[in-house]
Amino acid sequence: MATKGDRGKKKGKREPGRLSWPIRVFFISVSLSAVLSLVSNQLLGKASLAVSFIILLGFIALGVVFDIIGVAVTTADERPFHSMASHHAPGARESLRLIRRASQVSSFCNDVVGDICGIVSGATAAVIVSALGESFDMNTMLLSLCITALVSGLTIGGKALGKIFAMERSTSVVYWVGRVLHLFHRHA
Repeated sequence: MATKGDRGKKKGKREPGRLSWPIRVFFISVSLSAVLSLVSNQLLGKASLAVSFIILLGFIALGVVFDIIGVAVTTADERPFHSMASHHAPGARESLRLIRRASQVSSFCNDVVGDICGIVSGATAAVIVSALGESFDMNTMLLSLCITALVSGLTIGGKALGKIFAMERSTSVVYWVGRVLHLFHRHA
């Protein structure tokens, strides 16, 4: 029995470029992960504990913000952006492109950036645990447990709150991102 998604497709035929997105995501992930890890290592190498915690919170916040964008793009409706685009509102066309590519945008924001931020924040937490253990002669096992639990709670709780916000305000979030992209397109 053919499902709705199978109608009109011949058995054995593939869509052109079907694997191009996963391959691009792989290379984007490797590159972005390397850049964020390098930045993290450079900043943490010279940072005090307070700055290290700020860096950790920054990676958690970055993951939450991109999760909000990914959810907002998948839940937003195109209709308000058609009206804005007809009135030449800056960012409206970019917002429409985001919505029309919701699957890829969501994959990039939630999976690529979100997962990389989770990994880098875990590595940052490990550096903080090591520094605290050396500085205060503390039990690193207990310290690791506490910091890991805190990082997990902030990440998961932040994303849970972010999802609610993204679903309730999807049009605003997508338009804000569209306006940011418009600035980059205008200056590029």
